[in-house]
Formats: sequence, C-alpha cells, structure tokens
Amino acid sequence: MKRGRTRRRVGVLPGFGPTLGITVFMVSVVVVIPLMGLFVRSAGLGFGGVWETVTTPRVLAAFRLSFGASLIAATINAVIGFLVAWTLVRYEFPGKRVVDALVDLPFALPTAVSGIALTALFAPQGWVGRLLAPLGLPVAFTPLGVTVALVFIGLPFVVRTLQPALMDLDAEVEEAAAVLGAGRLQILSKVIVPTVLPALLTGTTLAFARAVGEYGSVVFISGNMPNKTEIVPLLIVAKLEQYDFAGATAIGAVMLVLSFAILLAVNLLQGWTGRYREGN
Repeated sequence: MKRGRTRRRVGVLPGFGPTLGITVFMVSVVVVIPLMGLFVRSAGLGFGGVWETVTTPRVLAAFRLSFGASLIAATINAVIGFLVAWTLVRYEFPGKRVVDALVDLPFALPTAVSGIALTALFAPQGWVGRLLAPLGLPVAFTPLGVTVALVFIGLPFVVRTLQPALMDLDAEVEEAAAVLGAGRLQILSKVIVPTVLPALLTGTTLAFARAVGEYGSVVFISGNMPNKTEIVPLLIVAKLEQYDFAGATAIGAVMLVLSFAILLAVNLLQGWTGRYREGN
C-alpha cells in the first residue's frame, strides 16, 4: 500500500513570518509611532495640564459639536445610504450609472471645494439658503450646517459598504418569506436588515470616523465661531497657529482616545451581531 503524498499548499505571497513582519513594521511606522509621539508630546503637560486644557468651555463645546454632529450625520447616512444602495442594487432606471458615479463624488472632490460649494448653496443668499431663511431654518454658519457637510462626505462609505452585501442577498429568500405570509415590514426587519446589519454597521462606523476628523468641508460652512460652531480639528489648527503645540497635542490625544473607544465599541457590537446571526 502506497503512502499518499501530503499536498503542500503553495501560497502566492511569502510565508506567514515575512508577511507578519512586514505588516507589523508598516503598522508601527505608519500608525503606532506617530500616535505614540502624540501621547509623548502631550505628556509634557502632565495629567493636570492636559485636564485643564481639554476641560475649558471652548474645548468642551468643540468636542460636543464634533462628536455630536458626527453621530447624527452617521445615523442619517445609515438610513439614506441603505435606501441609495438598495435602489442601485435592486432597480434599473435611466441615469443609473450617473447616480452611481455621483455617489463617489465626495471621494474625488477636494474637501475645500465641497465646503465652498455647500456654503454657497446654503448661505442666506444661496439657492437653498434663501428658501430656508424665511422659514427660520438657517443652515450655513450653524451646527446644522456642520451636520449637512458631514452627511455629504460620509454617505459614500455607507453606500459602497452595503452594495456587496445587498448583491449577495438572494431575492428568493424574500420571495419565500412573502409566500409564507410575511409583510413588507416583516421581510425588512426579519430578513433583510439582519443579513446586511454587519455591513451597515461597518459603513456607518467608517462614516462616523471620517466625520470626526473632517476639516476642509466643514471649515467654511461652520463659520468657526468659538463655543458655537467651532470643531475640534479647527481648534487644533488654531492652537498650532498660536504655537501652543502641547495644547494641540493634548486635545488631539483626547480626541484619539475617544474616537478609538467609540470605534472599538462599534466593532465589538458588529462582532456580536455576526455571532448572533450564525447562532440563529
């Protein structure tokens, strides 16, 4: 009896050791070392100095606006992005390719250009702003304007993340649910949403992360009024222009910790959702 040969798996890329080494090296150089430098520089203030810097009314107001507007914008993008992705995947209509290309426009457009365009559109004398002004709904130079800008730059993340998941969703499953007597709302809540929920959470998280650090598209439409429409990235730039490097790094370090904590919580929720789906 001949002994069977052991089939060796041949990979295209180098083995585990070299690829892991390259990965760790690149992540360290590109991500870990710069971020560690941020903490080292802010540590020069000491805990008391950092606390005093980040708890001033101006800084707290900037944090509330940045994270609050980012959360609202990401939530809006989760709903609108789902509808846009669903339309692009499930329906054929004239101009579909144009709409599909327009979704990617915030990716390609320089953020400063998008900020100028939104400001011109929603300013009191703009095309949309002049219609909203008589209704008492100013957009430009208000927190609402900041949210609008963050919705604009975050929408593609949700749409492009959801599209592959919706493409993999078999329409026959929905038809089977309908045959069994499920209504539209039941099919949506029991079949479609649970299936694409991990992708939806991923896209929403990416939109939130992009919104928190956005600068160019917000700096024009916000008006940059301290304690009202000033975002954290702008405040950091202002600190740097005043040569307050320690204060800027302290604010940046706190922002990094808060952003990482929120993203970690969302990723843990996403993992739990995936395991829950597999268990059911």
